[in-house]
Amino acid sequence: MTLAYPDTRPHALSVSELNRQVRRLLETSFMQAWVEGEISGLSRPSSGHWYFSLKDQNCQIRCAMFRGANQRIRTLPREGDQIRIRGKVTLYENRGDFQIIVEHLEPAGLGALQQAFEALKAKLQAEGLFEPTRKKTLPATPRHIGVVTSPTGAAIHDILTVLARRCPAIPVTLYPTAVQGKAATSEIVNAIARAQQHNVADVLIIGRGGGSLEDLWCFNEEAVARAIANCPIPTVSAVGHEVDVTIADFVADLRAPTPSAAAEKISPDQQDWLRRLNDQQVRLGHSAQRLFKRLENQLGHLSARLRDPRRELQDKAQRMDELDMRLNKAMRQKLEQQSLATSHFALRLETQSPRKLITSTSEQLARLNERMQAAIQHNLRKQQDKLQLQAQTLNVVSPLATLGRGYAIVKNEAGDIVRDASQLSKGQTIQAQLGQGHISATVIDVEPQ
Repeated sequence: MTLAYPDTRPHALSVSELNRQVRRLLETSFMQAWVEGEISGLSRPSSGHWYFSLKDQNCQIRCAMFRGANQRIRTLPREGDQIRIRGKVTLYENRGDFQIIVEHLEPAGLGALQQAFEALKAKLQAEGLFEPTRKKTLPATPRHIGVVTSPTGAAIHDILTVLARRCPAIPVTLYPTAVQGKAATSEIVNAIARAQQHNVADVLIIGRGGGSLEDLWCFNEEAVARAIANCPIPTVSAVGHEVDVTIADFVADLRAPTPSAAAEKISPDQQDWLRRLNDQQVRLGHSAQRLFKRLENQLGHLSARLRDPRRELQDKAQRMDELDMRLNKAMRQKLEQQSLATSHFALRLETQSPRKLITSTSEQLARLNERMQAAIQHNLRKQQDKLQLQAQTLNVVSPLATLGRGYAIVKNEAGDIVRDASQLSKGQTIQAQLGQGHISATVIDVEPQ
């Protein structure tokens, strides 16, 4: 009988499995890396790809730069050149070689583009274009978002994806432009101008996906920087990856490390709104329950204190009956008292009747009336005699009586009475009032006394 013992040894990986796991580990641990060193073993096969090692005094690492990336390099590297590369750390599984897939290559130290970058940065900074005080505040909840980028690039896709997840109700307008190459600078400036003329967006995202310094160079141009700085719409620069920095990042009102991050920063999270709305709804429900409970308790207390209205009406009716009986009794007593008082006054009136006084007073009044009539007639005759005498006296001294005796009242042209001949002059018109009528005359001669 043969016994089969279980194999307790650890599971052994194949070489391919091990290389695959190492590759995944490297690629997830190092998204991108910048490395500086000296070129060694440079080869350029007919495929157009470049293969070389990058070394320093102690170590070296294999590098591969494929044709799609190295075609953007203006100056071909040479054996022994000191360079800086940006790329992805990985493993070539077939040989188990640790290597870097190079995406960008430039001379070590400040290259021409880097020098231009630093010069423009210093110029614009001296003008104050980077100052925080001139940056505009982005709206908390944009009503409309404008995007200046390539219509076919990954940036617009990432932005729309994030906005669709966070707040799909916000409308987005794309102002298409090239984001790489010689024509990109003028196209970006024109796209920003179109966004201003359109005047619907209250925030503007300007950017593109990652790339080399040469790829992103249009966002380091002075024309683009000034267009962003002078834009009245709040701007967000979202150029490249987080490690990429451009002049546009400094002049924009907000810098986002990626286009996706820009969409995250400027858009509200509808899920957060829903959570807050639900929280408010729960709090409102709890508040309503507490209010209803308090009102229910108050109603209970008031109900306990509230008397039966029928009992209240019965008490009021009984009270009305009591008051009615008291009123009737008081009225009878008052009537009796008034009746006794009336009898008493009638008796006193009978004993002190005014008829005798009225009779004597009437006789006295008649006598006084006769005396008054006689006095009035006497006084009237006396006044008539006095009036007649005064009229005769007045007639004697009246100027009309004087005029009736042949005299006249002479007046000059101003209507003033002439009392002296010296008041007149030859040829002057005068008026004369006679006893009967008026005349007008002209002075022929004046003989003053």
